[in-house]
Amino acid sequence: MTFELKQSLKLSQQLIMTPQLQQAIKLLQLSRIELIDMIQQEMEENPLLEERVSEEFGEEGAPAPEVDEVKTAERTGEVTGEGDGKEDFDWDSYLEDYGPMRVTYDREEDEGPSWENMLSRKTTLGDHLMWQLGLSRLSEAERRIGEQIIGNLDTSGYLAATVEEIAEQEKVGVETVEKVLARIQEFDPPGIAARDLRECLLLQARYVGASHALVETIIRDYLHDLETKNYNNIAKKLKLPLADVLDAIFLISRMDPKPGLVYSDEGPQYIIPDVFVFKVGDEYKIILNDEGLPRLRISNFYREILGGGAEGAQSGDECKKYIKERLQSATWLIKSIQQRQRTIFRVTESIVKFQREFFDNGIHFLKPLVLRDVADDVEMHESTISRVTTNKYMHTPRGIFELKYFFNSSISKTSGDTIASKSVQEEIRKIIGGEDARKPLSDSEIVDILSGQGISIARRTVAKYREMMGILPSSKRKKFFIKPKN
Repeated sequence: MTFELKQSLKLSQQLIMTPQLQQAIKLLQLSRIELIDMIQQEMEENPLLEERVSEEFGEEGAPAPEVDEVKTAERTGEVTGEGDGKEDFDWDSYLEDYGPMRVTYDREEDEGPSWENMLSRKTTLGDHLMWQLGLSRLSEAERRIGEQIIGNLDTSGYLAATVEEIAEQEKVGVETVEKVLARIQEFDPPGIAARDLRECLLLQARYVGASHALVETIIRDYLHDLETKNYNNIAKKLKLPLADVLDAIFLISRMDPKPGLVYSDEGPQYIIPDVFVFKVGDEYKIILNDEGLPRLRISNFYREILGGGAEGAQSGDECKKYIKERLQSATWLIKSIQQRQRTIFRVTESIVKFQREFFDNGIHFLKPLVLRDVADDVEMHESTISRVTTNKYMHTPRGIFELKYFFNSSISKTSGDTIASKSVQEEIRKIIGGEDARKPLSDSEIVDILSGQGISIARRTVAKYREMMGILPSSKRKKFFIKPKN
């Protein structure tokens, strides 16, 4: 056997993921907030990027026309401040009489309160408990233990650390910590600083009164049956009438299993839509939401350097080489952002076309739609559609929806037509919402009701949709009593 070396040519096509292509793909899947953060970071790292001021530049980036170039007809009613009585009018008196109420301070004597001191802040759970701790008659050592206990409470109000850990931290006995813990558990809100759910409910049961000892018994000994709503078993073991057990359970149901959440400082998370859909006449208009997105441009200063201006004559070759590299990066970023916006617009336009009946009539008219349908319509790859619809939101006359909301599988009807899975989920929610709370419908009964409406669906599918919507099974939805309205 002989070995020899040969050279040969071979042509092949390969997709190379350049850094620019990777950046463009990354931009597609970023949410609005992530995109703004990324743009701000690029502006800090690339000196050629700067934000374009809308007053200075028009839609295409060209400088806005001077005031003298604007037609007179477009400036009708404009106040110039010349010959309109400005010199004869006493503006100081006008502002004093009709302006907003102002409080003035003598700067030589008092600088006035800081605006930061005028801001309001919601009372937190720690602040509320520390205020009560300050009113308690405790020694300095017990007060430090109380601060440790309050500092180790989670957002639900439960004690996250053990008594032994706190005792070791403060170099005291466990009995001392237990004593201080008992004092804090008397604070408002009831049930605070408990170590588990059972202790939390027992602490709240103290406020019910001694005449309701049955409440403490059920919480202490039959918590599992209480969770599974096996009330008949509780009545059987206690040898009491079911009505008495239900009265006690009614009181337990009004207790708060997470008392600390009342003072939670977590605010609502607001959604800023990426695109708006308005109905004008019989047509739907699509408008991209560019508010808050920095409008980028290339700095004129560095343009003059590359263009051979006065600044460019004083710049060296290394400086110009660096500027060219940064210029290429900045130009690609601006084009990628523009391409991202155009892609979102086209995908939204396709969704509106496919789901026109939903926008006109509501969720029951939502059609089955998959990524392939939109991809074929806008002539893009499915992976691109998936990236565009991730974490992007659309404001419509029907509400705010994630773009992925409009993509769902189809379910066959007995008539031969198909219906969107989300429409079926909404129908299941409607059926469960109208059921008798004392006799909730089982999944099999829901299947029968849907079958009567011409929707063919399996019981396990109903269970899956119910779990996706966060709806409990019938055994846990059953109510032996109806709470009175407050």
